Amino acid sequence: MGKAAMDKGYMEWLGVSYKTILSTNDTKGAICIVDSTSPPESGPPRHIHHKEDETFVVLTGSCRFWIEGEEQVAAAGESVFIPRGKEHTFKVNSEEPCRHLVILTPGGFEGFFADMAAGQFSIPEDMPAIEESASRHNMSFTGPPLD
Repeated sequence: MGKAAMDKGYMEWLGVSYKTILSTNDTKGAICIVDSTSPPESGPPRHIHHKEDETFVVLTGSCRFWIEGEEQVAAAGESVFIPRGKEHTFKVNSEEPCRHLVILTPGGFEGFFADMAAGQFSIPEDMPAIEESASRHNMSFTGPPLD
């Protein structure tokens, strides 16, 4: 991905696209909103955001969410709130990609997505670099993705 595409707020990493539509700079740190599209069967490893609450607003498709051992499915038009400090993950469970807004309060976590897009890191080969960025963005990985 070229610098110009990243400058416009559009990024890709591991088949997932991210577009920051409201940045931390725009809100003086209060919030960031990222428009994200994830392919079927994709999802991150379990993790914790230590300083941010995270809200998903599902626009298309659906995802299965795992939050501290509890599971729920959210389809288009539904939202999921994940309080800071709660271990969680999700997996796209629809045959179509899942487009969702990721709302983080306070803002700042969009820098992790930018780091991943810039480095095009692979899992598990590049986990040390991924974990270093996660640490700088107040996140820690705690387990595998959903089966």
